Amino acid sequence: MLEEDKVLATVLVVDDNEEILEFLADDLEDKYKVLTVTNVKAAFEVLEKNMIELIISDVIMPEIDGYTFCNLIKSNIEYSHIPFILLTAKNTLHSKIEGLENGADAYIDKPFSPEYLQAQIASLLINRGRMKEFFSSYPQANLKTVTHSSADEKFLTKLNSFILQNLGAPELDVDALSNSLYISRPTLYRKIKAILDITPNDLINITRLKRAAELLVQDKYSITEISMMVGFNSATHFGRSFLKQFGTSPSTYLQKVKESN
Repeated sequence: MLEEDKVLATVLVVDDNEEILEFLADDLEDKYKVLTVTNVKAAFEVLEKNMIELIISDVIMPEIDGYTFCNLIKSNIEYSHIPFILLTAKNTLHSKIEGLENGADAYIDKPFSPEYLQAQIASLLINRGRMKEFFSSYPQANLKTVTHSSADEKFLTKLNSFILQNLGAPELDVDALSNSLYISRPTLYRKIKAILDITPNDLINITRLKRAAELLVQDKYSITEISMMVGFNSATHFGRSFLKQFGTSPSTYLQKVKESN
């Protein structure tokens, strides 16, 4: 992929100081798509219309401050996955603790180094990406690997439980998932895509395969039996899916587990 073809991560900056917004937008626009607003109400309007991948917010703002804004984001199932950086001139220990208690992923004092802010943003986004890749690529990686808030953990735990309870059901699909959580298909798709960088159907398939990996380790069932238990219509299809997802065949995976024990 050419450099100019890369899709830039979208960053939302919230600050009631127009000069700060202009400075941050100018500093970040080479690496990110930057959207700026001057208050929290406008921020939520932007969130409704855009796939935001990171939020930077001042703490001291009129009407709704940054602490409250962060808490609202982290307690909202649609947005709780978004990394949140607080910027503030309040550099006391108490203010930092308050920021972390409200769910902030990073807390940066004003005046701040632009290079330090850039490093924090890159670190948060890169680490999230690595965790998503780890979850999808390793059979034993569980959902806690990719959860960054209690709302996210509750959402994914409920989703995972529903999939596991219905592995053999032919009607297990996106509609079944959205109905089980009482959320719309578009919201479900956006949420899973944001947290895991996969589609709901991908998640169903990966959950089947991770359950199969657990059953393989138990060494109680044949590969054919396991393939049927997790909802595949043939051992061949199961084996190909397992190899494609985890880079190893079911039999090789089982052998490696035995050798490591």
